Amino acid sequence: MTHNAYFLTGTDTEIGKTFITCALLHRASQDGRLAAGLKPVAAGTDAAGRNDDVEQIRAASSVALPPEIVNPYCFKAAIAPHIAAAEEGRRIEFSVIAAATAAARQQAELLIVEGVGGFRVPLGQDGDSADLAVELGLPVILVVGMRLGCINHALLSVEAIAARGLELAGWVANQVAPAMARQTENLATLSALIAAPRLGVVPRIESGHPVEASRFLKFPA
Repeated sequence: MTHNAYFLTGTDTEIGKTFITCALLHRASQDGRLAAGLKPVAAGTDAAGRNDDVEQIRAASSVALPPEIVNPYCFKAAIAPHIAAAEEGRRIEFSVIAAATAAARQQAELLIVEGVGGFRVPLGQDGDSADLAVELGLPVILVVGMRLGCINHALLSVEAIAARGLELAGWVANQVAPAMARQTENLATLSALIAAPRLGVVPRIESGHPVEASRFLKFPA
């Protein structure tokens, strides 16, 4: 079965989820598909009220969507989103995110909905990011940040995704720590233990531009 939308999550925070989201969007555009990314929940803004992850995703998308669709919830402080929401007297509602996702799917041939942090980040009264993934019901792409401890984090994430009845469409190895010892052996172990397609191994991109990473990636068959 083919899908035109994915929920992208990661093994932790700061492992390159947004970078891989943008690289996949560039890959889709290169393949001739109208692609868009959403970042439903973001925390941390500049003086102009912009969030860097959201701006990167908008720039990488080949479909221009309204800001309230791309990013329904944006909080000022770069802290855990449920704490940021509480401090601003706001509530993250999954129904709003689901509606934004449905609207985006009407305009994009391929959609990537990027989560926040790892797979189980609290979001407030409606639940955590895993509950959001269930609410959206999309197949999941897991970004594994290649660094010490990644095997444990990856396998726990895979287990949590499966426990919720979600499809793991594939995973990406993102080399966030180039000096990681035995990286090749760790990669082989992950490939043997994760029963889902490996969608790419992305090396450290010195320019930091996701378009260069796109050539190392593929979408699930």
